Amino acid sequence: MFTGAMTALITPFQEGEVDFETLEELVDFQIENGIDALVPTGTTGESPTLSHEENKQVIERVVKAANGKVSVIGGAGSNSTAEAIELTAYAKKIGADATLQVCPYYNKPTQEGFYQHFRAIAEEVDLPMVLYNIPGRCGAGMTPETIARLAEIENIVAIKEATGSLDQASEIAMRCDLTIISGDDSLTLPLASVGAKGVISVVANIVPADVKAMTDLILEGDLVSARQWHRKLFALAKNMLTLATNPIPIKAALAMLDMASDELRLPMTPLEESKKTVLRKTLINYGLIS
Repeated sequence: MFTGAMTALITPFQEGEVDFETLEELVDFQIENGIDALVPTGTTGESPTLSHEENKQVIERVVKAANGKVSVIGGAGSNSTAEAIELTAYAKKIGADATLQVCPYYNKPTQEGFYQHFRAIAEEVDLPMVLYNIPGRCGAGMTPETIARLAEIENIVAIKEATGSLDQASEIAMRCDLTIISGDDSLTLPLASVGAKGVISVVANIVPADVKAMTDLILEGDLVSARQWHRKLFALAKNMLTLATNPIPIKAALAMLDMASDELRLPMTPLEESKKTVLRKTLINYGLIS
């Protein structure tokens, strides 16, 4: 469940509301292209601006649309432990296979605070948990020592590493047997070289089969062949995280491909026209549009 190509799904909007029809179409597209798992209501799914009710509804609709064909790892994290427990309990109730739990943001816990937060969720709800370490978004991150402590808890099974540090991933692998998952498309192959087993991918929203092809090779241990996919995907993947804050570029790309609206919720704003030109050229070079 926690290896291979996993898509960090966008949440499509239409006139301010969640566009559930398009969401289901995106789930179908992912399944048709062989994705291993779907991850709704994470960073790419604009979870900070979804209400709790919307967060629950999005996970539920993805679970129903997936219909057991692929695993669903629902984003159920919060900077409030009580809220994270509530969202996690709901995810279990509606049949999600696991949850993604981001490090508490803004309130900047100590390492002991991180440990107690995730332990409380794991003890309250018996559902597999993927930790999500992304200090660039949260203002603070977990150390390998804290992650190794959490790995001793039975239903904490994996970590999405978005620190950008190969040293961090190497230390985690040295200290415990948690499954390491890349949180940055451009680092999926480098992280695999130190033991990561896949990616929760932004770019897979538009090229799931290609991301899957690369992670299949990684899991087979063929990093040389995987390097060819890494080189093909690199510019496209990099644009998704550097032209503007995620998910602004991926939503612009989906709109260019007529797959979803580029509508965002404030404080996210649309991609600038000059950067749309760069993105369109990248999509042309990749062969996605003419």
